Amino acid sequence: MVRITDKIEIPDDEIELSAIRAQGAGGQNVNKVATAIHLRFDLRSASLPEPVRQRLLQGGDSRITADGVVVIKAQNHRTQERNRQEAIDRLRELIEAATRTPRKRIPTRPGRAAKEKRLDAKKKRAAIKKLRARDLG
Repeated sequence: MVRITDKIEIPDDEIELSAIRAQGAGGQNVNKVATAIHLRFDLRSASLPEPVRQRLLQGGDSRITADGVVVIKAQNHRTQERNRQEAIDRLRELIEAATRTPRKRIPTRPGRAAKEKRLDAKKKRAAIKKLRARDLG
């Protein structure tokens, strides 16, 4: 059982973990031992609250496939156990971020000073360009 928040827990059978060989440097060990972890978590069949699931699916995270499957590959550590823990932690952070509802943006308008500053900048720019113009007379 992976605990996300006080109210959200994910059963272990919903998370698919598989050991694969890591990429990169590491000598003979990297070619022989499957220390990297490939985590797959299907959002569509997961026991998550509906608003959290919708936020994850609409969030546009590159780790979530078009089918709604979260794919995380952890290979930073030398041991399989530490990579497994890192993959689960990354999943936890991803779901935890989706539990927070985004604040609604309140549209604002520029103040008087900002408008005046913009117009002054335009006038100065126009004056500089006017000085560059050739005398056509």
